[in-house]
Amino acid sequence: MGRVAVAAVTCAAAAGLAAVPAQAAPAHPGEAQRGRLIDSRPLTNLAALPSASANRFVTYASEGVGGKPITVTGTVAVPEGKAPRGGWPVLSWAHGTTGTADRCAPSADAAGGPVRDYLSITEAYLDKWVSNGFAVVQTDYEGLGTPGGHPYMNGASEANTLVDIVRAARKADHRIGRDWFVAGHSQGGQATLYTAAANQKPRDLRLKGAVAIAPGSNMSQTAQYVKAQYPGAEIALPFLFVLLNGAHAADPTFLPEDLLTDDAAAVAKAGRTDACLLQLKRLSANLPLTNVFRPGADLTRFENYYDSQEALGLDIKVPTLVAQGTADREVSPAATQNIVNDLCKRYGAIAYRTFDGADHRGSINASFEAGLQFAQSLRDNETPPTTC
Repeated sequence: MGRVAVAAVTCAAAAGLAAVPAQAAPAHPGEAQRGRLIDSRPLTNLAALPSASANRFVTYASEGVGGKPITVTGTVAVPEGKAPRGGWPVLSWAHGTTGTADRCAPSADAAGGPVRDYLSITEAYLDKWVSNGFAVVQTDYEGLGTPGGHPYMNGASEANTLVDIVRAARKADHRIGRDWFVAGHSQGGQATLYTAAANQKPRDLRLKGAVAIAPGSNMSQTAQYVKAQYPGAEIALPFLFVLLNGAHAADPTFLPEDLLTDDAAAVAKAGRTDACLLQLKRLSANLPLTNVFRPGADLTRFENYYDSQEALGLDIKVPTLVAQGTADREVSPAATQNIVNDLCKRYGAIAYRTFDGADHRGSINASFEAGLQFAQSLRDNETPPTTC
């Protein structure tokens, strides 16, 4: 893969520092509390899906980096009408990169909000799932809108929050069933693959399938790409700050400031406290690439951590559809094909679909019908398609 393609791939991905792959995560004493519903109340902001009969903001218990108990927030949307036998099937949505500051949480979406440019797309996509008879739940992930930092792209943490919100949603609304699907975009595409590989215990839920849209990859290469000032590195720069902050959230002994100049460190700090991805793009627009890293900055810890969060080597356990736009400049089709080829080595029910002319965000809506048909076929116990 060429350097420009590598930069494009890294843009959509990111971090978390000392975690093991989701399928290898050990059991912890507090596991029985995972998915406990802490609070549920009506949701009235723009995160509420218009086709739903009810929208709720929920707070629930999950497990974060290193097995620590965490509190997570998210949303639940329930379809109109009478639930089918066994309850509404569930789509647990893994959102793409929004940032690491608390105000970047999707559940807080509002007119003029800092992530409205992205969430306006995903909310329209999710509303179509609701109108097709799926209860839709969306986690904010660890540390977005709740105490602690957000360990961006930490596979085990993401997977835990995605399954535990389904458990919490079933307590919030008893019309929601056991059968569920996971789907996600970009950061959420990587999270989806980790969820599809995770051991689902206790067995109170039945994960039926997964839809990963433009899954993020090659995260560790972002820093070197910026440091070397390769062509297109300025596109990767805002994502570098998200990655650095995510690594710090996963392991607080990793300090972004040890690597960055004072000017760059100020941008990173803004990303932890107030700036979401769009604002980081603006803050870094006039930061010269020569003024990002301190002389002699050692990227080894950063690179080792993000290498450990790649979707390569996962042991997928449920039928999975991977979707990719051919015009995507942030996650390259070549990188996604590489992931598919790797997953196929261990599991045969992997389907890969490309969508002509769709860019990174365009792949969300472009893949909707394919994702819906994939989920419906699995509900009907049909043989899943495969390209392995």
